[in-house]
Amino acid sequence: MAAEEMKAQALEPPFDTFIFDLDGTLLDTLDDLMVLTNDVLAEFDMPTHTREEINSYVGNGAAALIYQAVPADTPPAVADACLARWKEAYDRYPNDLTKPYPGIESMLAELRRHDCRLGILSNKFDRGVTFIVEKCLAGQVDVAHGEGGEGHFPRKPDPTGLLATIEELGSTPARTVYIGDSPGDIHAARNAGCYAVGVDWGYHDPADFAAEGWEPDLLASNPEQIVALAPVAV
Repeated sequence: MAAEEMKAQALEPPFDTFIFDLDGTLLDTLDDLMVLTNDVLAEFDMPTHTREEINSYVGNGAAALIYQAVPADTPPAVADACLARWKEAYDRYPNDLTKPYPGIESMLAELRRHDCRLGILSNKFDRGVTFIVEKCLAGQVDVAHGEGGEGHFPRKPDPTGLLATIEELGSTPARTVYIGDSPGDIHAARNAGCYAVGVDWGYHDPADFAAEGWEPDLLASNPEQIVALAPVAV
C-alpha cells in the first residue's frame, strides 16, 4: 500500500482525542479583547480600535494583537510596555463578556460521554489560557496550554505544543482531531499529522482557509459535526 493511502486510511474517524484552539473556536472572547486592548491603548494615549479591527488582529497571541494595535511608528520599547501592561491588566480584568459559543459545552460533554480525551492548545499566553478556561470551561477538558507556559511551547503552526499535548493525553496524532477557526490552526494540525477541522463560527472568514492554502479535512458549521467524528458511545 502506498504511503499516501496508508496515511489517508489512518486519518479517518472515529477518533478518541480532540484538541481545540480556544479564542474563536470554543470561546467568543472578542468583546473582552476589544475592551481590554482599547483600555490599555487609551492609557498610553494611543488611538483605539473598532471591534472589526480588533478581530483582524487576533489569532496569533497577545504580542501579535498589541503590535498590530499600536500605531505603526510606535518605538519597540513602548510597544513592549503596552504588551506588558495588557498582560498585567488581563489578570484583573473580569472577562465578563466572554462566553462559550452555542453548543460548545454540550459538545464537550458528549465527547466525554464517548470516552474521548479533551485538550486545548492556544496561541494565547499560557496564564491567560489557564484563567479563562477556569472561568468559562472549568472541569470540561483534561489539559489546556498556551504559548510560553511550563512546556515553553512556541506558537502554532509549530507542531511542538500540539504533539506534546497529544502525548500528555496518552494518544497519537493518527487518533487526534485538532479543531480551530484559522488557517494557522489547520497548518498546525497538518504539521502534527492530525485530522484537521475548521469551524465557520469563529474570527476568520471560512474563505480564508482556501485562500491561504490550508483547507481543513472538515469544515464544521455546528459542534454536532465534531461529535460525529468520535467513537460510538457504549
